[in-house]
Amino acid sequence: MTTVTVHFATFPVQSHGGRPTYVNVTDEVAAAVAASGITTGTCTVISPHTTCSVFFEEFVHDRLPDGTEFLQADLDDVLERMIPNQTALPPEGEYRYPGPEHFADVATWPDADTWLPGGDRTLLLNADAHLKATLLGSSQVFAVTEGKLAFGLTGYVYFVDFDRARPRQRRCQVVVMGE
Repeated sequence: MTTVTVHFATFPVQSHGGRPTYVNVTDEVAAAVAASGITTGTCTVISPHTTCSVFFEEFVHDRLPDGTEFLQADLDDVLERMIPNQTALPPEGEYRYPGPEHFADVATWPDADTWLPGGDRTLLLNADAHLKATLLGSSQVFAVTEGKLAFGLTGYVYFVDFDRARPRQRRCQVVVMGE
């Protein structure tokens, strides 16, 4: 009988706000796989945040002046054509979210001033971030063979925070299962 081992790791990811934040987390994920001691199995990389995604893409050497890799800029352009950035409070803008009940609930949170400083509702304009994250998904699963992530040299794991409202400390979770 084979015994399956499960290893859980989490690490912080800092977003910068103002535009989507892309972070190459390949090294952190590889370190979690190595720390697990698992040689054969799967590795799931998860964002527990509703405006963040995890995706797999080729590393791109070319960058815009702000540091954004070309493929990330192209992804931003495509997603913005499909899901424009939210710029106005409902009902004036193109989105219904966040609605009056959401604002009322946030105002009751113990740390409400973090989310609505001075009552500024524009800091909750992130319907586009939620939709983009939903479209890309919150996790990716990779094979683990010989104790390593089983993908080629050009494959990289990225964590993206689509919420542009403000910088935030995010978390990325890694679950490695196998033997």
